[in-house]
Amino acid sequence: MALTMNDVDRFESARPRLEAIAYRLLGSASEAEDAVQETFLRWQGTDVGRIEVPEAWLTKVLTNLCLNQLTSARARRETYVGQWLPEPLLDGDPMLGPADTAEQRESVSYAVLALLERLSPNERAVYVLREAFDYPHREIAEILDITEAASQQILHRAKRHVADGKARTEIDEAAARRVIDEFLAAATTGRTEPLIRLLTQDAVAIGDGGGKIPARAKAFEGALAVAKFMRGLFKPSKAKRDLAGGSAELYATTANGEPALVAVVDGRVIGVMCLEITPEGIAAFRNQVNPDKLERATERWAAADHGEPLLTLFSP
Repeated sequence: MALTMNDVDRFESARPRLEAIAYRLLGSASEAEDAVQETFLRWQGTDVGRIEVPEAWLTKVLTNLCLNQLTSARARRETYVGQWLPEPLLDGDPMLGPADTAEQRESVSYAVLALLERLSPNERAVYVLREAFDYPHREIAEILDITEAASQQILHRAKRHVADGKARTEIDEAAARRVIDEFLAAATTGRTEPLIRLLTQDAVAIGDGGGKIPARAKAFEGALAVAKFMRGLFKPSKAKRDLAGGSAELYATTANGEPALVAVVDGRVIGVMCLEITPEGIAAFRNQVNPDKLERATERWAAADHGEPLLTLFSP
């Protein structure tokens, strides 16, 4: 049966929620859009009139498509060049989804999305559906074809894995901005000591270049190693300027609800660095420079008011 306009409207009203679920599950905006489009094709190919609860049907189809994608993604990431990080979403992106509760905000943070990579596909699905979208275990069980008791056990296991990898308590936005200002001041001095004072002793720095932009295959670990890396990263050079395609303007913003620095060359986002800031200092830098994972960020950047840059990198 052909879809009526009402059927199409019902799907479109669900699209933002479906995209937000898919993004949290896959860590990729482009893959999330593809999964939602495939869900629409399934919607188009079924007898919609016989579906009693469209929202539940759509969520089940989407989630299972994402589970299949996660299974194949694991194989692909074994051959991925360097570190794999999620695709960052800049402040205001509708794919970030609901942010009314602490659990919802946390579930889409860059730090937690990176941690979700450690979970099995089922653990990730239960965690996202329960923590971010408040689905009851009864509905999650129906979506995943498991028992309620199994859903509860999987959630407990998933939350434990996420908690084991989490940094210390977060700090408020104003304090985070002060830390960013202090970090940039320290990073541009060319000295290591001021940077070390801003970092936790177990700080890490991870970069994802996808084999297209140079990025270290292993994370930098420990305050001294991270400070040396950051000192070098902010040191001007012709090679960096040529690689970036010009001088880069650096802005402070938020990505996935966390403090972030965005590097822009001629309106094109060339890097998003998410900072995990705790009362003890900066615990992690996660730097996305793979151009394939920055296309949506560039689109969002062009449509946003972002004020004046904090500084210019790689200038001659």
